[in-house]
Amino acid sequence: MPEPLTPREVFLKLVHGVCEERWEEVLDLYAEQTHVEHPFHPLEAPPLRSREELREHFGFNAPPGAHTGHTLRRRPTGITVHETADPEVIVAEFQYEGTVVETGEPFAFPGVFVLRVRDGKIVESRDYLDHLRSARARGQLGEVLDAVRQHHTPDS
Repeated sequence: MPEPLTPREVFLKLVHGVCEERWEEVLDLYAEQTHVEHPFHPLEAPPLRSREELREHFGFNAPPGAHTGHTLRRRPTGITVHETADPEVIVAEFQYEGTVVETGEPFAFPGVFVLRVRDGKIVESRDYLDHLRSARARGQLGEVLDAVRQHHTPDS
């Protein structure tokens, strides 16, 4: 039986898999029961706790034609992986950069992932991404800002 992937190897497969839209491979990097948080999500999204919730998050369960917004051609760049005193945990700094297919406009948005990988599977992740730059690149900034206004406005 092959050795399980190291946390660094899992992270690299994750960000490259996302960029190349290899969603089944990306999903397989996670444990069946996991805990994925996006602490900087402007709508305070709840944690994703299973592969099934991740499947939904990545759009597997969306009806055909449900994808809205721009298509991104992207790659991870500026990758720095920090090992920690805990052999299961890494902190990875990077950015997604690329081009909006429909407009040719370049984009870049930074990220930091704190991953706990056990037996080659992600069991916990805190993903700190610039959600507003991501929404802008996808052509969805207006929708996201409207949702943020609604979410953060107290009821009158």
